[in-house]
Amino acid sequence: MSTSWPGNPLKNIQSPPPADIEINQGVEPIPIKDLCQQVGVKDDEYELYGNYKAKLKLEILDRLKDQKDGYYVVVTGINPTPLGEGKSTMVVGLTQAMGAHLRKNVFATLRQPSQGPTFGIKGGAHGGGYSQVVPMEEFNLHLTGDIHAITAANNLLVAAIEARMLHESSQTPAQVFDRLCPKNPKDGKRTFSKIMFRRLKKLGINKTDPEDLTEEERARFAILDIDPTTLTCNRVIDTNDRFLRKITVGQATTEQGHSRETQFDITVASEIMAILALTTGLEDMRERIGRMVVAFSKNQVPVTADDLGVAGALTVLMKDAIKPNVMQTLEGTPVIVHAGPFANIAHGNSSIIGDKIALKLVGSEGFVVTEAGFGADIGAEKFFNIKCRYSNLVPNAAVIVATVRALKMHGGGPEVQAGIPLPKAYIEEHLPLVEAGCANLQQHIRNCKKFGVNVIVAVNKFTTDTDAEIELVKKKAIEAGADSAILCEHWAKGGAGAADLAAAVAAACEKNRKEGSNFKFLYPLDIPVKEKIESVCKNIYGADGVQFSELAEKKIAMYTNNGFHNLPVCMPRHICLSATILN
Repeated sequence: MSTSWPGNPLKNIQSPPPADIEINQGVEPIPIKDLCQQVGVKDDEYELYGNYKAKLKLEILDRLKDQKDGYYVVVTGINPTPLGEGKSTMVVGLTQAMGAHLRKNVFATLRQPSQGPTFGIKGGAHGGGYSQVVPMEEFNLHLTGDIHAITAANNLLVAAIEARMLHESSQTPAQVFDRLCPKNPKDGKRTFSKIMFRRLKKLGINKTDPEDLTEEERARFAILDIDPTTLTCNRVIDTNDRFLRKITVGQATTEQGHSRETQFDITVASEIMAILALTTGLEDMRERIGRMVVAFSKNQVPVTADDLGVAGALTVLMKDAIKPNVMQTLEGTPVIVHAGPFANIAHGNSSIIGDKIALKLVGSEGFVVTEAGFGADIGAEKFFNIKCRYSNLVPNAAVIVATVRALKMHGGGPEVQAGIPLPKAYIEEHLPLVEAGCANLQQHIRNCKKFGVNVIVAVNKFTTDTDAEIELVKKKAIEAGADSAILCEHWAKGGAGAADLAAAVAAACEKNRKEGSNFKFLYPLDIPVKEKIESVCKNIYGADGVQFSELAEKKIAMYTNNGFHNLPVCMPRHICLSATILN
């Protein structure tokens, strides 16, 4: 492994820090080709996208397959508030501390931000203050085009679905079959394409010559009979455009009156994004895309991308997007930026492939720090139960980010509104609110420990925090079972402000490896779907029980009957933990 890992402590730090963009553009990044070489990537294992970003080829995993993985750390947080907790900034600050100050081999792995939040009130996801990814404009805008590739693949899929529905509704089964398997004009023979044999196998038709199919078999093969009310995917665009939330398509005369109401979603909500984040290789991605259920037939049979015959085309559109992107922090430590599924509907974590490559490159004594989106009850739960289950990676430690201001809000503090000055409770000492809000933090600590990982609490310092408030948070964290609670000032001081946290994380990881991992999933895959849901709701959300609506019962039965019951459950966003533990 590399003996000259990149990382240079910041100089000339100003107090207070200037604007993020001023800091970001005031640092001259090292050429990304130099960074790749310093972390042990060979010249033929990366593709340059300008001077400061590159794509890493998956061949790195083949070359380093016998290399032991480094330590694996997940950064999560308390339930988000409008005041912000700073998880992305914490990931960057922690890796700057490890690489530039503790001289450890380290990678950060982050999600690629969507243009929707970037141009909305949230802004970019490059970090903040003196803990940022550079260049911020390249990180936040386009990057290397992965999200645009997902847009192209997703919209090709939807176009294929609607074209198939049109043809089936306006033609006989025999005519549709002729479209799918036309006679060769030279010899008059029909042939199946390679992808069609997957559908034949699914239907139990063991024939290789289209002419051998009976009329009934031809109809079964050709007609998907999609129920339009069950479509699971819409067209997507990576822009906040409220006028596309409800549209009517198929109004041209060529569509013969087959119009329907639909909508655009934001690109990162596409299932293809979730697939990109969970895949372990190109072949695995092809199989996952092919299995993607896009609708159900009127007889409640799942219709997949393979049934439509488009999975290969979608995979080709994604062939470059599967390669992780590499950038750097303000202090020159490496960052992998790859995939960006939302945590409120998908699993909210960066790619498995990115983490796997990073864990090999850092070596057995190095560190990979990744971020789980939203609060720990959503992002970390899915990191443990979904991402780790599919990656077979075992985390050595979890960092929970908390702020005094956010804890005050969880403790019953006044409402916060954009554009209005913060109420006094958030800028003056108020220990009762902090203590009440710590119930939220303590529940997240207990939740993470249920997965058998060591927990470190990182108190993200703001200038208005008092020593008494910070000490109270640290005390409550230790009482709830945290291994340590550390004050962090990485926003104001860069990696130097997170050096204590880095040391605590390193100690927790080394302790975990020495004593042996106690990591475990919350539930096994072979229990019924309802029991998995109940396990998450009771153990993580603090629910007494779960009531299932008639629609939920119907869908669970349908999923079970179609063989999906042995998958992990991916829960949508729910009410804040504070609503259940404080009321």
